[in-house]
Amino acid sequence: MSGVLKHMMEVKRDRGAGYVVLVDPDRYDLAELSEQAELLSQYADLLFVGGSLCVRHDFGEAVSRLKQASRVPVVIFPGDATQVSSHADAILFLSLVSGRNSDLLIGEHVKAAPRIRRYRLETIPVAYILVESGETTSVQFMSQSLAIPRRKSEIASAHALAGEYLGMKLVFLEGGSGADQHVPLKMIESVGEFVSIPLIVGGGIKNPEEAGAIVRAGASFIVTGDVIEKNGSETILREFTTAVHAE
Repeated sequence: MSGVLKHMMEVKRDRGAGYVVLVDPDRYDLAELSEQAELLSQYADLLFVGGSLCVRHDFGEAVSRLKQASRVPVVIFPGDATQVSSHADAILFLSLVSGRNSDLLIGEHVKAAPRIRRYRLETIPVAYILVESGETTSVQFMSQSLAIPRRKSEIASAHALAGEYLGMKLVFLEGGSGADQHVPLKMIESVGEFVSIPLIVGGGIKNPEEAGAIVRAGASFIVTGDVIEKNGSETILREFTTAVHAE
């Protein structure tokens, strides 16, 4: 098992669950990215960087600024093949198994693979599953994919299990950036019972209490983004970390 994935498994073993903050590089200038990395990495176990649509021309420099200032691994969370950088510690090799868009099942991966190899980036294969969250999120719109209905836990479980059988190392249940609601606890429990690989849950998590409940339901990693962008104080970061690790 290679570096970042090994780190994640150690966090899960030692702390019960891990806390991840997603940084959208379009939301900050370069100086702010360095400041964010210094702050966030005091509390998060990892930083994810990326988004459904990255419009800045200097994605590599943005990742570099985060990496230079971060105390924890910086992992690319790519929206497409353009979001690859040699400055990251690893990249999530996301396959949108809940959708039927071939570009996001294999097409973008083929485009990105030669650069990933050239940069010697650690790849972490992930079964990425979109879950209905109450509104159309950026990732749903950009991926042109239907989200799994909130009450259809059995559909999510079957997709997650298929991902595991395909050799993926993690399952990511995603409500989407700015989602109205987080992934239902019942669905998290169902998927957790079906698969033997760790479960990441993100999107629509608005407070530490919700994060704690999601961990208790079976999540191994919690990802927050919007709530930290809007209120990224040390107090809220400390509360999220405590809620996730205490479980």
